[in-house]
Amino acid sequence: MNNNQTITESTIRLIDSLKSTTAAFGLANSGSEYKIIIEMFLYKYFNDKFGYESKRLPIYGERLKKAEKWDAEYDKFTDEEVEDLFSYLPGSVPRLRPEHTLAHLYNASGQGDFSTILDNTLIKIANLNADTFAISTSGKSKVNIFSAITTYVTDIQKHDQFAVSLIRDIASFNFESVFAEKYDFFSRIFEYLIKDYNNAGGGKYAEYYTPRAVAQIMARLLVDDEAKLRGVTCYDPAAGTGTLLMALAHQIGEDRCLIYSQDISDKSSEMLRLNLILNNLSGSLPNIVQGNTLTEPAHKESNGALKKFDFVVSNPPFKLDFPDFRDSLASDCLRFWAGVPNVPSKIDPVKPKMAIYTCFIQHFINSLKQTGMGAIVVPTGFISAKSGIGNKILHRIVDEHWIYGCISMPDRIFAITGTKVSILLLNKSTSAEKVMLIDASKFGEEYKDGNNTKKRLRPEEVEKIVTTFRNKAVVDGFSAFVSYDEIKEKGYSLSAGQYFDVKIDYVDITEEEFNSRMANYKSELQSQFSESHRLEEEIMKQLDNLRFND
Repeated sequence: MNNNQTITESTIRLIDSLKSTTAAFGLANSGSEYKIIIEMFLYKYFNDKFGYESKRLPIYGERLKKAEKWDAEYDKFTDEEVEDLFSYLPGSVPRLRPEHTLAHLYNASGQGDFSTILDNTLIKIANLNADTFAISTSGKSKVNIFSAITTYVTDIQKHDQFAVSLIRDIASFNFESVFAEKYDFFSRIFEYLIKDYNNAGGGKYAEYYTPRAVAQIMARLLVDDEAKLRGVTCYDPAAGTGTLLMALAHQIGEDRCLIYSQDISDKSSEMLRLNLILNNLSGSLPNIVQGNTLTEPAHKESNGALKKFDFVVSNPPFKLDFPDFRDSLASDCLRFWAGVPNVPSKIDPVKPKMAIYTCFIQHFINSLKQTGMGAIVVPTGFISAKSGIGNKILHRIVDEHWIYGCISMPDRIFAITGTKVSILLLNKSTSAEKVMLIDASKFGEEYKDGNNTKKRLRPEEVEKIVTTFRNKAVVDGFSAFVSYDEIKEKGYSLSAGQYFDVKIDYVDITEEEFNSRMANYKSELQSQFSESHRLEEEIMKQLDNLRFND
């Protein structure tokens, strides 16, 4: 087992121990469980990141590094030395005072009222780092990174015991070797950390986790492997936990882009914040907004117009009833130029009917710069829509030559929904001459996830999709490279299958073979006709035997 595997497995054990603790105190599957686990995980990360970066400073670093325990030495710092040390740290590194360190808390865990000590410490760290790590709501309220977490246990008598258990859980592992070796394992850790909380239990705005393979395909088809981009902006209007943004940032280079996002869910926004911190994108945290993108788009220019971005990615919700703000969206004809879904005659909370994704597609297009590129996940039914809003959108993206690719994915590839999905790729610069269409619906291997059977793309299938698309290769039954005029002739359909050649295989046979086959066909048909006549006679006899029962 290599060191990377060891660190990964140790980190997973840390997460499992936190989950066991919350379960032991009656918080398993509660609305607060994810907050407790994420905040304790982040506190541990902050503690180790602060220690690691402080020991690397040209000033104070040697003093801390030579000490048997850096945190014990840090306890000896004066207030002036602490502030001076802070001034040398990079802006993305969390600040902790001596009394905030894990060692300090661990040593205090035997004291009375330890739950109050833990909660107060977390809140003080959050306030100290608010400028760097707080995110905002569309109403401009700040959401700090930590809160009082022991209060989620309803039995007050167990608060101290709960706090002690949490501290002991996180004291069992150190992240410093991860920082030192620069292991790229946080994407897997993040998936493992959130897997139990990224489901439909979050209410009507449930978070739909985008499979990493799909996110990688979208990123790699937007940005070439050798692209040298700098200072570009990346946006997701329905960001969820940030899988698409992280894949795009990795493809571009985390130090070469700024992330912008909005999502209505406080849960997904908190997970996105964690994702950014783990992926060295803390500088983008001021651009993360919790709120309704459709009614209150947060990212605007000084004149009130929507901000435009170099890259936009999204996997928006597909169906969601929104009768309360439908009319206000419909009145915004500039942003929703193709229209807004009508309110159904009957609202069913279990089965929403309004195609809210059509609103997100329009917002997505409006958010692209004139040279911008984007990728969005849509229901596969959309790509051949013959009427309504979907058809209007298809007409525009084809007529304007914005669409340059569409990939139909396998069914059951998404964690929660059975809806078949496709990926649209747009380029506002209208530089494409043709459109690449791929049908990957037959790809994927089945696997069991609890009681559900799902599909996932194999690595070689991801490579085939990416390579075929980039090379504009035409592969029988898999891909087509078609002109905009051809798409218009097919009724604006982006379904690859409609452009595949229908091939008939002809086999040369002799006259003798032909006559033999025809004789066999006639003989078989005669036999079937005879059996049919026999059955007719039998049925009529049975009908003659039926009598009325008085």
